[in-house]
Amino acid sequence: FGHEEQRIIAPAVKTAQNQGLDIQGPMPPDTVFNYAIKTGCDAVVCMYHDQGLIPFKLIHFKDGVNVTLGLPIIRTSVDHGTAYDIAWKGCADPTSLVEAVKMAVFQARHRTDRNLPHD
Repeated sequence: FGHEEQRIIAPAVKTAQNQGLDIQGPMPPDTVFNYAIKTGCDAVVCMYHDQGLIPFKLIHFKDGVNVTLGLPIIRTSVDHGTAYDIAWKGCADPTSLVEAVKMAVFQARHRTDRNLPHD
């Protein structure tokens, strides 16, 4: 329906490959997660929110972490809704919160390796 894959994404992938990164693409969004699981990819980059979020939550609903990139601060959060229906009932599962904190710590420890602000 569009030419963005060949006009924008493919050249960006080629640039990353030329810089020594092990990167593949572009790939069809309906099969990329199957490929990623079978090959042990470290990450999948999707062009649209729902292309990535639906399969991600299918696999990691309990322990998923939302990470916002491009900010001058580290920002992670749980990857589920607010769950007001179970608030104050003592039945919430803290797994995603624990994983979000672990991810923030991981990012903080590795942030200076990239000469980014870390104050």
